[in-house]
Amino acid sequence: MNIIIKNGYIINSYESYFSNIEIKDEKINKISKEMNFDIDEDTKIIDAKGMYVIPGGVDPHTHFDLDASNTKSSDDFQTGSKAAIYGGTTTIIDFATQFRGNSLKQALNYWNEKSYNKTFCDYSFHMALSEFNDDIENDLEYIKEKGISSLKMYTAYKGGMQTDDFEIFRALKKAKELDMLIAFHCENGEIIDFLTKEELKKGNTSYKYHHKVRPKEVEIEAVSRIINMAKILDTKVYIVHISCKEVIDLIEDAKQDGVKIFSETCPQYLFLDESLYNLDNFLGAKYVISPPLREKIQQKYLWDSIKKEKIDVIASDHCPFNLKGQKDIGKSDFSKIPNGAAGVEHRINLIYTKGVLKNYISLNKWVDLISTMPSKIYNLYPKKGHIAVGADADIVLFNPDKKWTITKDNHHQNVDYSIYEGFDQIGKAKDVFIRGNHVLKDYEFNIKKPIGQFIKRNN
Repeated sequence: MNIIIKNGYIINSYESYFSNIEIKDEKINKISKEMNFDIDEDTKIIDAKGMYVIPGGVDPHTHFDLDASNTKSSDDFQTGSKAAIYGGTTTIIDFATQFRGNSLKQALNYWNEKSYNKTFCDYSFHMALSEFNDDIENDLEYIKEKGISSLKMYTAYKGGMQTDDFEIFRALKKAKELDMLIAFHCENGEIIDFLTKEELKKGNTSYKYHHKVRPKEVEIEAVSRIINMAKILDTKVYIVHISCKEVIDLIEDAKQDGVKIFSETCPQYLFLDESLYNLDNFLGAKYVISPPLREKIQQKYLWDSIKKEKIDVIASDHCPFNLKGQKDIGKSDFSKIPNGAAGVEHRINLIYTKGVLKNYISLNKWVDLISTMPSKIYNLYPKKGHIAVGADADIVLFNPDKKWTITKDNHHQNVDYSIYEGFDQIGKAKDVFIRGNHVLKDYEFNIKKPIGQFIKRNN
């Protein structure tokens, strides 16, 4: 069946125009200002008048069904991908995590089992490494052949995912040889571990100390270290969930020195601040994420950086845990609270409501940050990330005038609270197509079985 989307205002990262789109065989077959398509009785025509027609969102930072802190993130690939679609995201890149002692092949098989035939949107993986040795290095070519062209490493979480400088440097060297990109979670895990133990010794066990043991300096230091390694090796790196101006400044200086470096921030750092850790009755534990929320002035710095095009990607870092039964594992020891929060459903509309409507960014830059740039950086483009003939028919009809309010009662993320509770929004995904499949229709879910495909990202 052919689908025609008519009267739409198409927005790509580099242009905007009124036109009509024909979808055929899961691809965008034709774009024309005239209705000069082959139309028969089976053709489905959708009027997009008044809608923004944008490429489906690409979220390169989600943690579905993640094993962490003796529990799992509360969204699995079914619930998480469904929530993504409600928010206008049609492709996610999650993390196939290699836990210490396991091979990369074991890790990939494990995550394939978690996701295969269970994911409603299209998806891919980064390979997250907890160590780097001969066996890991030898498996990287196999991983790339399987369509995974990016890795992730952590300078934090001592005793778990944290890797040392020798491992990181060796991994960067091998990644350069294979033309793979490594994304880094940057915090100094040694300092965090030391400060955490000190606070616990003093009897300071409350979640209110989470951000105190992770000051911005531990993030700044770790980013500086990664930049210097990238400079020595002349290779590319990607810094995830940036929370402060000082890191942006470091990255800008590095770019001036010729370092190939990409920057990502997340809505939580643009809308929330560390005062939320002062909430009583364990409510502040909702915001235990890493890096933690910063002082309110950092929001202004980050928005100014977005306006000046110093940030490449806005991702969600979606990693939810219920307050009851999961976060409260750490009621008597803040270091045991699982780190993370939900955001995959609200990333696109949050950035539209403030970023576009408050004139920080243009509509084109909005599309670039939430779809096109992550597609380009992670080898999904031109299949994903823009509206053009031959691209996958991942299309969102976004209602720019829809007024609504985020609450835990109307979101579709599988978690018992929302960190954006009560946030008034303007703009929402009305219809969503994934490879031409009409998965969201008039704001309601429109498919019964998962249709998501694993997308290989070979260079």
